[in-house]
Amino acid sequence: MSNINVKLVDSLNNDWEKVLYSSFSATYFQELIQFLDTEIATHEIFPSAKLIFSAFQHSSFHKTKVVIIGQDPYHGPGQAQGLSFSVPPNFPLPPSLRNIYKELYNDLKVIRMNGDLSPWANQGVLLLNAVLTVRSGEPGSHAKRGWEKFTEEVISQLSQEKESVVFVLWGAYAQKLAKHIDSQKHLIIQAAHPSPLSANRGGFFGTKPFSKINQYLVETGHEVIDWGV
Repeated sequence: MSNINVKLVDSLNNDWEKVLYSSFSATYFQELIQFLDTEIATHEIFPSAKLIFSAFQHSSFHKTKVVIIGQDPYHGPGQAQGLSFSVPPNFPLPPSLRNIYKELYNDLKVIRMNGDLSPWANQGVLLLNAVLTVRSGEPGSHAKRGWEKFTEEVISQLSQEKESVVFVLWGAYAQKLAKHIDSQKHLIIQAAHPSPLSANRGGFFGTKPFSKINQYLVETGHEVIDWGV
């Protein structure tokens, strides 16, 4: 087993390891690992190996009740945390996250200045990027290498094995994943992507996703998310 494969599997210290076992042994995932081994040997990649599966580390399969899909990790040094849309506390807010916070304030009058979303993740919000790694300074450089299939399998497992999960699909890319979700068992929230180009054209601001999530969680007997922490 390669070094990166060992690091990834070992980083899963909860029930996700069992849930994802079949994915880890699949041919496409082994090919992805080989690609990552080469990338790590020849380039700087983000996030670091120990953070690639951060989304799963923070929110176990059992605890996950909300899923927010991102696309590609941040490609600047120190930005990527392995959590979609999130940056470490000392970083300026990226444009999409600024718009997410604007909508959070419009929706619930919650003010959040810190870009670290791990407090959300710790409450059962799976902050999952469709592609989990990227080469430094080269957005999209690890697309179509197998991560997208892995993400689809994660979504499918959540849809099949759990009840009453909220899936937040912002933008056309994330909305393609809706076909892997049973809308009879779960809530799907779809809107424009929060990036400035998409959000300012309409379809993101005013959609009130945070209050919709909490209303659904109450209706289905779950504890609500404290979006202000």
